[in-house]
Amino acid sequence: MKNFPKIIALYLPQFHCIPENDKFWGEGFTDWVTVRNAKPLFEGHNQPRVPLNDNYYDLSLKENVAWQANLAREHGIYGFGVYHYWFNNEQNLLTKPAEIIRDNDDIDINYFFVWDNGNWIRSWSNLKVQGNDWAPTAEKTNEHKGPQILINYILGGESDWEKHYRYVATHFKQKKYIKIDGKPVFCILNNSTDIFKMCEYWDNLAKKDGFDGMYFIFNNRNIERNCKYARYNYEPHASGFWNSSILKKIEHGIRRILHKDEYLRFYDYDKIWKQILKNTVTQSDDKIFYGAFVGYDDTPRRGRLRGKIVTGSSPEKFKRYFSELWKICQKQKKTFIFLSAWNEWGESMTLEPDTINRFGYLEVVKKVVQN
Repeated sequence: MKNFPKIIALYLPQFHCIPENDKFWGEGFTDWVTVRNAKPLFEGHNQPRVPLNDNYYDLSLKENVAWQANLAREHGIYGFGVYHYWFNNEQNLLTKPAEIIRDNDDIDINYFFVWDNGNWIRSWSNLKVQGNDWAPTAEKTNEHKGPQILINYILGGESDWEKHYRYVATHFKQKKYIKIDGKPVFCILNNSTDIFKMCEYWDNLAKKDGFDGMYFIFNNRNIERNCKYARYNYEPHASGFWNSSILKKIEHGIRRILHKDEYLRFYDYDKIWKQILKNTVTQSDDKIFYGAFVGYDDTPRRGRLRGKIVTGSSPEKFKRYFSELWKICQKQKKTFIFLSAWNEWGESMTLEPDTINRFGYLEVVKKVVQN
C-alpha cells in the first residue's frame, strides 16, 4: 500500500452510552436511538436505515470494535479517522472505541484522530423525548428554554494544551497510530490563530517525545490557501453544494414558509460527485487530500426543515466515481483519501452493511484497491 492512496474511513464513536448523553438526550441514548426513530418523509425514502442482521452494536465492547476493524481491513480500508471530542480539560468524551483499539494488540486497524473542536450544541440530534428538557427537537429549537450550548469548547493556554497532548500521546506511541515521516497525524476541524499556536506547541512536545514533530491536517474550510499545514476535503460538504447564494437562501426561506412541513432540500448524487472530481483539477495542491462519500441524508438528526438529502446514490454509481478519484489520487501521489464514512448512520453515510445495500459499498472499495 506504500505507493497507493490509503483509504481513511471517518469513524463515529457515538454508539456507546456516556453520562453526558444520558443527561442531554435521555437515559441510554446513543446515535442508534436517532437512527431507529427516523421516519420516511416521502414515498421511497429509505428511513429508518437498518444495519444488516439488526447489528445495533455497542462500541464499549471489544468484540464489536474488533468486528469493525476486521471488516474494514478485509475490504481495503487502511485505517479509521476517529472523531475526537476533547472539549476542555474536564470533558473528553466518547473515548472508549479509540482506547479499545489502542489497548488491544489483536485489533488490527490503523487510526488517527479527527478533533471536532467546537461547542456541543443542542441541534446535534432530532430526537424528541417527552418531559425531558434536554432532549432536542431540531425543527423547533427555538421552543427550548434550556441552553443551546450543552458543553463549552475551551482551548485554553499552554498548560491546557500540554494536558491534552499527554492524553493523545498515549495513542501516538502505538505502532498502529498513523504517522507520516515519523510524525503522528492529527486532524482538526476548525482553525484559529490560537489553534495554530497550539500546533506549534504540540510540535515541540512531540519532538521531545522522540517523534519528528506533528503532522496536522485541517478541514479545508475557511482556511487560507497559503496555510502551511495540510488540508482535507470533507465530502459531500467540500463540493460546495451546501453553499447557497443569497437568492437561493431567499428561495429556501420562501419555500419553508409556503410549504411548511412539506419542505425538503434535495441534492443530486451525480452532480456532487462530478463537482468533486472537477475540484481535483483546481485543488491539485500537494497539501490537499481529497474526500469521497457513499451517500448523505441527515434528516434523522436535523429533521425535515434543516435536513439535506442527496438522492440517486448507489454502490454502482459509487464504484464509477470512486474509481476515477482513486486514479487521480494515484497520479497525484496522494497519501490519503478521506471517505465519508464508516458508520455515520444518522447521516446515511455508512460503509457498514445495511439491509438495502448489504456489503455493496465495501465491495466497491475492495475491488478498487485490489485492482
